[in-house]
Amino acid sequence: MLSQAESSESLPNLRVNTLDIEAPNNNHSFRLNPHVTTYTPLDIEKLGRQRPSRLESRWAEIGFCFSLLASMFLAEYFISGFNIILPTLANELGIPSSLQTWPASVFSLVTGAFLLPFGRLADMYGGYAVFVSGLFWFTIWSIIAGFSQNYMMLILCRALQGFGPAAFLPSGILLLGSIYRPGPRKNLVFSLYGACSPIGFFSGIFFGGLSGQYMPWGWYFWIGGILLFLVSSAALFAIPSGWLEGCSHKPKMDWLGTITVVPGLLLLVFAITDCSHAPAGWTTPYIYVTFSLGVFLLCCAIYIEGWVASAPLLPFDMFNVKGMKALIISLFLFYGVFGIYLFYASFYIEKILHATALKTTAWFAPMAAGGLILATVGGFVLHLLPGSALLLLSGIGYIVSMLLFAVMPESPNYWAYVFPAMVMATVGVDITYSVSNVFITTNMTKSRQGLAGALINSVLFLGISFFLGLADLAVTSSAHLGLRKSYQVAFWFGVACSGLGLLLLVIFVKIGRAKSDLTLEEKAELEAELMTRVLTS
Repeated sequence: MLSQAESSESLPNLRVNTLDIEAPNNNHSFRLNPHVTTYTPLDIEKLGRQRPSRLESRWAEIGFCFSLLASMFLAEYFISGFNIILPTLANELGIPSSLQTWPASVFSLVTGAFLLPFGRLADMYGGYAVFVSGLFWFTIWSIIAGFSQNYMMLILCRALQGFGPAAFLPSGILLLGSIYRPGPRKNLVFSLYGACSPIGFFSGIFFGGLSGQYMPWGWYFWIGGILLFLVSSAALFAIPSGWLEGCSHKPKMDWLGTITVVPGLLLLVFAITDCSHAPAGWTTPYIYVTFSLGVFLLCCAIYIEGWVASAPLLPFDMFNVKGMKALIISLFLFYGVFGIYLFYASFYIEKILHATALKTTAWFAPMAAGGLILATVGGFVLHLLPGSALLLLSGIGYIVSMLLFAVMPESPNYWAYVFPAMVMATVGVDITYSVSNVFITTNMTKSRQGLAGALINSVLFLGISFFLGLADLAVTSSAHLGLRKSYQVAFWFGVACSGLGLLLLVIFVKIGRAKSDLTLEEKAELEAELMTRVLTS
């Protein structure tokens, strides 16, 4: 295929779309419209810094970004804070130790399993309807969860809560990834989006600790529900409605893929999560039946997606991007490690180090502060530093955070062990999230931005649920060592997983700077015009 560099020497005035592109040899520029001034690389750089045309004013952009960023804040609020309040809930609602992982993991499991169908709905009907509906659904079940009378009602409410983020997270990525073109402005917004993760994370821990110690535990859910209602109301007016401009076609729903992928994931993760507490472990009939059925359904899903579906829920060609397969596997490992860290660090601090709920909150504060600083600074350096170098740093962050808890003595110095572990944990998750989000959305067309959001968040939530189940199995199997050492087994498991993820990144993933660039649609039109000119010349 003819490269842009080869074609530019003979085709100095090629028209493509609505802007001009300078040829790689810097001697010519490609005209995208004969009635507009020729654009240079400097102009493309300016376009990457400008406010998107769909956001008509500064206030419109502020309202849009507030709605999107607050949605990430609240998703994290209900993940992190629940781990802090869980010991209180276990006592108040009489949750058996064999079921204590379920209220924490069922939320992530349901969210992760339904992200792909909701991502497809967002691509079909636009981000507005799916985003706003998901927020209101999340609001309703968060408020109801605060009135739970027993642990079964709590688990049910947590499961139903999971449909909310399954809807608004992929549609949020769709809106951000399609409205902002590649460049520093997109990098900054995505970094701020990632910064809301540690802020929401800490806020959840703060209100979880406050509710567990000084207020009825239901206020943890009701405070979140009130905030969700405010964000949902703002999103009604701030999010641009309608389908995305520039999309050549609307995708169709893949029902065969949906009815195999969703139950397959649910059954597989259920078996892994529950096997350590089943009466006879893996040999318990309902465990090996659900596990086998889950694997069978996922195998059917792979066949359907690859060879049957005309519009697959997860098209295999999206993994043709260089380094994408290894990146997804690494992200799955890293996010799983982060889930292990959140769950077992909070339990270790409260049960082994005997910290109160509020003291635990204070000890987690460096994650919020460090995450805010890292994510904000990242918005200004993503177009200057190679993504591979940043991912390497994040991988080291995961390893160190888990290692410090794995080797922590019985009476540790906070500044020597807990504080650096918190800092390195946020180095891991925040850099990973920002770099991978920009890379994946930039390498997807507008019609696949919902899919990009679904893929990103599926890896996140399924990674958390899957590896929490494996860690729980490891902890239960080593219970004879004592509670402290069994928790450390989980941390050593996290060290191994994060090490494998880092190794995959170093060998297979090469990501450059996230600089201002053409969109995929513009690149495709440029290549098509070049080929047409060459064939007809």
